[in-house]
Amino acid sequence: METNNEISLQSFFHGTKANLHPGDLIKAGFNSNYGKRKEAAYVYFSATLDAAVWGAELALGEEPGRIYLVEPIGAFEDDPNLTDKKFPGNPTKSYRTLYPLRVMGEVSNWQGHAPEILKTMKDRIEEMKQLGIEAIED
Repeated sequence: METNNEISLQSFFHGTKANLHPGDLIKAGFNSNYGKRKEAAYVYFSATLDAAVWGAELALGEEPGRIYLVEPIGAFEDDPNLTDKKFPGNPTKSYRTLYPLRVMGEVSNWQGHAPEILKTMKDRIEEMKQLGIEAIED
């Protein structure tokens, strides 16, 4: 895992349904908010608010979606689930790390996707699940 110093002054976001507070750490090793809910090897985050909105909307659970401003504590890399697999390069500015993210604050005024767009995405995720396609965790 390499540190990407080019964007070290960038703001980063994490979308989830967990109720967190400034100073809390988001760590790998807990059950994932997605898929089969297996133990997550990485913590995922983004430099775009839109990617974090998807994270908040698609996370499993009954709690409302939340978006946090986060600070990576260690090295991180491009998220291979998106980079060059779905989108050439990294236009979503999505990353993953083995290290914790520190919650710096909560974004309270974000706008979710339109219901029909969210339904289309959830339907596509269900199709992928039926095909046995899971997120990359290597």
